[in-house]
Parts: sequence; C-alpha cells; structure tokens
Amino acid sequence: MDLDNLKTLWNKEDVSETPEISTERQKEIHLPLEKIRKNMRHEFWSTLILLPLVLIFIWFFEIPFRFKLYIEVLVASMTLITVFFFSKFFKLYKEIGNPTLGTYDSLKDLFHQFELNKQYYLSFYLSFVPFLVCEMIILIESIPHTHQYTNGYLTLLFLGSVLFGLFFLYFIGNWWFQYFYGKYIKRIRKLVEEMRKD
Repeated sequence: MDLDNLKTLWNKEDVSETPEISTERQKEIHLPLEKIRKNMRHEFWSTLILLPLVLIFIWFFEIPFRFKLYIEVLVASMTLITVFFFSKFFKLYKEIGNPTLGTYDSLKDLFHQFELNKQYYLSFYLSFVPFLVCEMIILIESIPHTHQYTNGYLTLLFLGSVLFGLFFLYFIGNWWFQYFYGKYIKRIRKLVEEMRKD
C-alpha cells in the first residue's frame, strides 16, 4: 500500500469529528436546561436569604445564652457547608449556560455533570446529619432532669430522632432533586435518545 492510498484512507476515517446536533434540536434541549438554571437560581437566592433570617430568628428565642451560642455555631457551620456545595452547583450552572452544547459528546459530558451533582446533592443533605445529632444533644441537655425521663427513654428518643432524621434528609434530598431537576434531565435524555434514532 503506497503513501497516497494511506492518506486517502486516513482522511475518510476522521474519528475526531463528533456528530453535530441540529439547531432545531438544540432549541428543544435549551428549554429544559433553562428550567434547570432557573431552579438553581431560585434555590441559591432563597438559601442566601434564609440563612441570615435563621440566625436572626434564633436571637429572639428565649433560650439560655449557651444553647443560643451552640445553635448559632451550628448554623454558621451549616452555612460553610452550604457555601462549599453551592460552589459545586455553580460550576454546573455555568456549564449549562455554555452555548457550545452542539455535539453529542458535549451532551454526554453534561449528563456526567448531572450525575455528579445528584451525588453532591444527596451528600449535601446527608452532611446535615451530624448537625442533627448536635441539635438533638442540645435539646436533650436542655430538658430538665426529672424522674419521668429515664436514661432509657432519652436514649430511645435520641436514637429514634437521629434515625428518623437520617432517612428524612435522604428522602427529602432525593425528592427535591427529582422535583426541581430530575424531570428536566429525563426530558433532555429522552430528546437525545430520539436524536440518535433519527
């Protein structure tokens, strides 16, 4: 085989080229992506408003100073964790706004980002379990010690609350993600599958 034939074969099999998505299909994909971005903006701003309100609200509650201080420190720690996770969400937010989602490879990468962010989302909710445990300890310590609350009763109350909180946070996090983001991701996935059949 001579060099000219080899060059011709090489040019025919250009594997670096990825299939382009038509402008019409890109517009169909853009609508659910914009819904996801809108929900992300809404979630960010509502959290940004809610956290300072919680801190202010705690100061108006009639509880001993040390418990107030403990709760303030817990809420401040939750704020740091929230900032960390929102930095991850912001990366996805920028990626969704990227106008170069014109190839299947870019959509494949976007689905990978969605899966990562789903894991971040569930991790975000589960990261509040230690805070729940600390809050339960604060509540139990604030209960006046009388004979009607035995150690066994307090232990069951504590463990039951932590287990309930763990499952509650997991299911709420999962539901929240599906409701605000999952249905749009499924719609995009369905559009991509339809494009592959065309």
